[in-house]
Amino acid sequence: MGKLVAFFEIPAIDFGRSVNFYEKVFNCKLEVMDCETEKMAFFPPEDGKCPGAISFAENFKPSENGVLVSLQVKNMEETINHIETNGGKIVHEKMKIEAEGMGYFSIFIDSEGNRIGLYSDN
Repeated sequence: MGKLVAFFEIPAIDFGRSVNFYEKVFNCKLEVMDCETEKMAFFPPEDGKCPGAISFAENFKPSENGVLVSLQVKNMEETINHIETNGGKIVHEKMKIEAEGMGYFSIFIDSEGNRIGLYSDN
């Protein structure tokens, strides 16, 4: 099986704040697009395809208890520091995944109240 996640959308109430949060935490530029009543900010392409976006729409609300999407990072400690300094909250500290050959995970609450996972090899 190839890459399991085809595309993800992270809901936002304050679109600008959310775009700013993710650009600072992941040190990237998101491409913003207005679509009538919906706004989207797309993460940079990976292997020629966009992996996901921040989305603002009337009935698409952040939640701490929804689907958990984990984003891969190179340096978990550095990313955690960026999360905390940009209005996010760590709710599960970095922990080693017990299965052989697996890396580490952490969970945070973003600037909009979404529960998001992090994954790193070290």
